[in-house]
Amino acid sequence: MDAKAQSTSADPWRESPQWQQACFRQQAETIGFWWQSPRAVAHQLGHSDSSLRYCLRQHRQRCQDSRWPRRVVDFLDSPDGIEFLHHLHVALHLVFGQANDCGLRALSWFLKLSGLDEFLPASYGALQAFAVHLETSLAEYGQQQEQQLAADMPPREITLCEDETFHPQICLVAIEPVSNYLLLEQYAAARDANTWHQAIAPRLASWSITVMQVTSDEAAALIAHAEQHLGAHHSPDLFHVQQETVKATGLALAGQTRRAYQAVTDAEQTTAELRAEQAACQEQCPLTAHVAELQQQIEQALIAKAEAEQQRTACQQRQQQATEARQALSHDYHPIDLETGQPLEAEEVSRRLSGHFDRLDEIAKEAGLSESARQRLAKARRVLDPMIATIVFFWRTVTQRLASRGLPPDVSTWLREQLIPGVYLKMVAAKALTAAQRELLRARAEEVLERARSPDGVWGRLSVAEQGTLDGLAQECASFFQRSSSCVEGRNGQLSLKHHALHRLTPRKLVALGVLHNFMVQRPDGTTAAERFFGQRPEPLYAWLVGRLPFPGRPWQKKHCG
Repeated sequence: MDAKAQSTSADPWRESPQWQQACFRQQAETIGFWWQSPRAVAHQLGHSDSSLRYCLRQHRQRCQDSRWPRRVVDFLDSPDGIEFLHHLHVALHLVFGQANDCGLRALSWFLKLSGLDEFLPASYGALQAFAVHLETSLAEYGQQQEQQLAADMPPREITLCEDETFHPQICLVAIEPVSNYLLLEQYAAARDANTWHQAIAPRLASWSITVMQVTSDEAAALIAHAEQHLGAHHSPDLFHVQQETVKATGLALAGQTRRAYQAVTDAEQTTAELRAEQAACQEQCPLTAHVAELQQQIEQALIAKAEAEQQRTACQQRQQQATEARQALSHDYHPIDLETGQPLEAEEVSRRLSGHFDRLDEIAKEAGLSESARQRLAKARRVLDPMIATIVFFWRTVTQRLASRGLPPDVSTWLREQLIPGVYLKMVAAKALTAAQRELLRARAEEVLERARSPDGVWGRLSVAEQGTLDGLAQECASFFQRSSSCVEGRNGQLSLKHHALHRLTPRKLVALGVLHNFMVQRPDGTTAAERFFGQRPEPLYAWLVGRLPFPGRPWQKKHCG
């Protein structure tokens, strides 16, 4: 066997009969038969004559039976060709079978249409066996990499976003939002606080991690898990607050506006009909008293039309004001003023948010919304105190983190009032809804950062190393404020789509999907969630799989009857 094969003989796929026979045949053909017999060549290579003759006979038969030209079969039946087929086989299962759920029958169809079923097995049974082996290997890879990366991971304080989804069994999902690393994704019999703790406690115990904050909806179990089991602050998810305000005012006010538009249309139509009737009456019977009666009706219709237009304007204004108030809840729920880049204390944020809730209450009263709508607004307002507590938690945590570094007072003040706000605005800009909003926030962030990094200030007195350290500290502090669990909601949506496609997600499949999420999916900067979470680059997943998965058995060749 050649040096290349010997150097990598630890790879299971290189121990396959196809690889061994291909290397044997290639070595024999390199020596050549023009001056010596196959028996002599086989003896020189340390094999029996019958083994060599069998390999040569099998290759000739494949060339005769193949739909492909001889040169294609020669390549795919060579060591390099088998290596190519192995890479292709693993990639097909990983990308289409695991990550995108195209189904094993679709993979079989592809292999048959492409003609690769002559070299790779295309039967459902063979594909299913390899898929199971791949899912098991993914779980093994994830466990191995987590152990290796966690060993060198410095102690960290993190935020967790938690939520449940249903398939229909309960699936608990927890993600670290900054890195988007999936810490928990498993089925459970219940979703109470104790079940959550039993599921995630072993994961946290094996790493140097402290959960300082949990962001989720207002489910009692999630709040209890955060505060009682983890001893962490619970941050309410802003989405659910906005959802309640939309349910309370959105449809109701839109319905009023729609009916007001219809009332104006009806009044215009009534007026037009009365005028047409009056014109016809004047033409046929100009002296009749009915003309005067029609004129009175027209005047009344014009008054009704004016009232309808006034009501339409009022409805439009209320609907617009409600929309602006709901959007303002999101705009002002930040520890940094998005307009000026200045830090906002809890009292100021509370004043602003309370004003928006008050405006929604006034609109509901003016519009005469139902008691159910007002109860929804009251339910949303009840989350105001936890929202303000999250602002307090943010600034307290920032103060503690800066104090722990032993920084001079002027440097701490500069970080709190200039560098951290600039970094925070840059983070918010990346999440803005529209391109115009992103561009505006980026410009404001650059203005704040330009002031913070002025050579005439604190920044100019720091060395390059100190600047890098404080930049990292500012990034860390800015990420303490987490007001959304959208990363978990997005993951739940992905799982729902996969469950819809496959009709069932086994625990083994669920683990495999989690490993792909953590170790294979990349952001535009090329980093995976695992790299961002552990601060180290894991071993490439695809290369790891290629080196450990076996090469499938050769497809069964049909015999041609002559």
